[in-house]
Amino acid sequence: QVQLVESGGGLVQAGDSLRLTCAASGRTFSSYSMGWFRQAPGKEREFVAAISYSGRGTLYADSVEGRFTISRDNAKNTMYLQMNSLKPEDTAVYYCAGGSSRLITTKTSDGYPYWGQGTQVTVSS
Repeated sequence: QVQLVESGGGLVQAGDSLRLTCAASGRTFSSYSMGWFRQAPGKEREFVAAISYSGRGTLYADSVEGRFTISRDNAKNTMYLQMNSLKPEDTAVYYCAGGSSRLITTKTSDGYPYWGQGTQVTVSS
């Protein structure tokens, strides 16, 4: 049974930084791509970033490119999202997602069969 558990969310001010962590278990973590999505109140869930099985390939949404960094530590079965220069529009529930392939193949949520419960990030202005 695959489990993904996010942590690291919180309330910060605009311009601050946060690092989200996703701890994975239940399958061979190093064999699959991973992703981060977010959902703001009243909006659809949207893609934030993805990383290939090895960590050598990454992909970002335009809205976070240059501010957010996705990474993974396969020895620790853990993925990270370093978020810098946070903006109020980054406020959302952030979800860790487990992919079904080694490489990044999609930005859509239906390409990720496994999901965490989410962690709230709130950025005040």
